[in-house]
Amino acid sequence: MSWLNFLPDFARGIHPPQRKSLAREQPIEELAPSDIVTIPLLQHAGVAAECVVQPRQAVVRGDLIARRIPGATSAHVHASVSGTVQAITAVTLPNGHRSLAVPIKVATTEQHEPIAAALFGGDWPQDDLSSLSSDLILTRIADAGIVGLGGATFPTDIKLRTTLTRPIETLVVNGCECEPYLTSDDRLMREHSAAVLTGARLARRACGAKRMVIAIEDNKPEAVEAMKSVARSAQDIEVTVVQTKYPMGGERQLIPALFQRAVPTGGLPLDLGIAVINVATAAAIAGAVLRNHSLTHRVVTVAGGGIVTPRNLLVPIGTSLQSLIDHCGGLRPTARRVLAGGPMMGVTVTNLDTPVTKGLGGVTVLSADEIDAAEQTACIRCGRCLDVCPLNLAPTRIALAVKHGDIERAFAHYLAACCECGCCAYECPARLPLVQWIRAGKEALRRR
Repeated sequence: MSWLNFLPDFARGIHPPQRKSLAREQPIEELAPSDIVTIPLLQHAGVAAECVVQPRQAVVRGDLIARRIPGATSAHVHASVSGTVQAITAVTLPNGHRSLAVPIKVATTEQHEPIAAALFGGDWPQDDLSSLSSDLILTRIADAGIVGLGGATFPTDIKLRTTLTRPIETLVVNGCECEPYLTSDDRLMREHSAAVLTGARLARRACGAKRMVIAIEDNKPEAVEAMKSVARSAQDIEVTVVQTKYPMGGERQLIPALFQRAVPTGGLPLDLGIAVINVATAAAIAGAVLRNHSLTHRVVTVAGGGIVTPRNLLVPIGTSLQSLIDHCGGLRPTARRVLAGGPMMGVTVTNLDTPVTKGLGGVTVLSADEIDAAEQTACIRCGRCLDVCPLNLAPTRIALAVKHGDIERAFAHYLAACCECGCCAYECPARLPLVQWIRAGKEALRRR
């Protein structure tokens, strides 16, 4: 019996080729600001922030440019560069939606100062953090505009705010990064493990969790060792290695793997007394609470067979995808598709002026050899999509109902519960675009 059988696991799921070797040994490299960055007002789950700056106004990196909406799910947005505000415009986001945005022309006198050391480097306190109250930590997280950097982009201060009726017993720090190609979280844990651990401890203090588990897939041995090394002196922090399996990084899969408990359909991990944050979110919390850094930069992997030099880049939010691709040597002649995100859940990008947002952890450029060119056929009722769906749904029933315009039937088959992981489409021998249909159904449901 393989030792892998003893690692925490969840039911179903798939094992796509990882292809992380393209970028995993590339250290995080800082990307200098382009001439203009375009910062969307909607980079988070919920309601767009309200712009508080005017054209021709001078701003400094870290200045507030859009304020969260009081009483709503929203988050502050800050300038990622110093410069002059241009006329407010509209942009297409990496997820395909549209948003108003604030373009900033970078000041010509501004010298690009290394930002990675300020954000993640240096010494982090490893002693008691009891002098920082929960309310203070949550306030600083909110003021910094921190949202979930694993992709969901839910405002972190709201997620960590516990109540008497729903206390948080366990904090899970998610370092799985199960998407093929992407290695930004891996590099962050390897290079800046102390910042990740400090932010995790602050998040734990903010929510009052008694237990903290840092979960990492077993295909990241260096990250596992780095996190175990910094957590060695903390007896109450568990670093748990889980099986490499897609989509282990989803909280509805990670929680059953770790605790053998399922998040109820339509519910939240909070219903089980569990909160989950990404390792990049944890590092951002450390910078916000202890160094007063707003969320202005994030690490993005640029990889795939269609890019000349795959890299992990620390990028000012609002930088165009074109700037990232240019910095990585441009596209190979065989490049066929650019995805915002990884190959499983990423969205095809048709305009490379699309800006980097808080939730974008990777840009995948697929070559002709990496794209499945098999012809789409009719559903053959093989049931493979049911066998691999980690949420035990019936993907073809949902998708085909959407295709035929029956949103009510799709909803009855738990359209809203689908996490859009793409396992069903990956396994489908008919090559049906199941995830695209399901996303279209959710958008139709949202409009209703």
